[in-house]
Amino acid sequence: MKFGPIPVDTAEGAVLAHATTAGERRFRKAHRLSADDLSLLKAAGVNEVVAAVLAPDDLSEDAAAEKIAESMIHRNIEAKPAATGRVNLHAQAAGIFTVDAAMIDAINAVDPTITIATLAQHAPVEKGQMVATVKIIPFAVASVLVDAVTKICAGGEIIAVNAYQPVRVGVIQTVLPGIKPSVLDKTLRVTEARLARSGGRLTAERRTPHEIGPVAEAAASLARDNDMVVIFGASAMSDFGDVVPAAIEKAGGIVIRAGMPVDPGNLLVLGTLGGKRIIGAPGCARSPKENGFDWVLDRLIAGLEVTAKDIAGMGVGGLLMEIPTRPQLVRRTAERALGSKASETIVVTGHQRERVRTVLSGLDVTFADNPDFADGLSSSLKAGIARVSGDAAGALIVLGDMPGVSSADLDRLIDAFRKSEGRSVVRASHGGKRGNPVLLPRSLFAAIAHLEGDTGARHLVEAEGLDVVDVEIGKGASIDVDTREALEGAGGVLQD
Repeated sequence: MKFGPIPVDTAEGAVLAHATTAGERRFRKAHRLSADDLSLLKAAGVNEVVAAVLAPDDLSEDAAAEKIAESMIHRNIEAKPAATGRVNLHAQAAGIFTVDAAMIDAINAVDPTITIATLAQHAPVEKGQMVATVKIIPFAVASVLVDAVTKICAGGEIIAVNAYQPVRVGVIQTVLPGIKPSVLDKTLRVTEARLARSGGRLTAERRTPHEIGPVAEAAASLARDNDMVVIFGASAMSDFGDVVPAAIEKAGGIVIRAGMPVDPGNLLVLGTLGGKRIIGAPGCARSPKENGFDWVLDRLIAGLEVTAKDIAGMGVGGLLMEIPTRPQLVRRTAERALGSKASETIVVTGHQRERVRTVLSGLDVTFADNPDFADGLSSSLKAGIARVSGDAAGALIVLGDMPGVSSADLDRLIDAFRKSEGRSVVRASHGGKRGNPVLLPRSLFAAIAHLEGDTGARHLVEAEGLDVVDVEIGKGASIDVDTREALEGAGGVLQD
């Protein structure tokens, strides 16, 4: 493929690199030029275009992405039609995602023009969620490179969604003086909710003294009629010979692992009994909040093996504690938007929807729920744009995790947008580098509705050829907060 400026007379079949206007006709980026198109361009006085000219052995971006996706061996996954050099792959069932990392790495090492991105190993997924994407970077790629990738794909299953199975679970709860029945009842409700995503069910419960003998007897009984047994101890495991692991062994079972490098969830016990899995749940499993128990439970109900080695390998990424100040950060961002010249404030919710709504209680905001948040950034952008009132000239896209952006900064963006009469994209910048927030004109709304995956409006801005106005607002334009360290490192920009 050749890329660069070429005379219009020789551009038939070339692919436009930028949006181009010929009189009243506007050609979008990546448009393949026909003979009629060239006539219009010449009539409009356009003598040269920047385009890509494909070689005889090149595949177009869509054809290359489709060929690679078709060669991939996968399970419970559907490939969507190619668009803009991308094929997205979606889960056909809820379950646990698995990936052959070596194969993905080998493909991504073939050539930078070809990329595949996936979810993390063992990520839980919902039906319909995007799990991987094949993306061709340029407008075309040499067929020999695509052939090299398809050869790698022939090596076996590369990605899969291991569907959840409707398991039957028996629960044991041990009792000590002072344990309220309401706590035990809540534990059952939380456990039933965890099983609901797989279609599993809690079939029986035993409440026993917190002693080895009674727990062993109850475990042996429940293991006969269920696929799995879960034990909630009234007291946390404090030693590998404590009640829960000792009871598993007394019942004739084997303790595979006691303790795990996931926090919360350190005190989990995993064993087998009569060919069935048995889990000594950590105390945090009484809460619906994600913890190490979920990691083990989800893999087991998806039919995956969980070994002592597997648990030992969960430490990287096993720190699940949230930034304590994140809820206040979200509220502060909403308050700053409300304090600006914007006519309304729309909050898009997805992950932890109810928690966000609670944090923003009492604020005059409009909520736009995005049940497809796992599909990527575009789904949230589309959900928000769909709620913008019909008389609005544009939409200011403000991220919830940027503590350095003030109401005054937002007003500066809005003023610049009004000065452009609502025709330009206005973008916050820092030191000459683009950042966030970004104000999009209404002319982009229709195109935004067709976005897919984890992409924002950046490529639309480039494709439409709109003027872009950068407004310097300082380092707040480039600081977002995804970790506790990032929040602490934001320093002075956190001050009002």
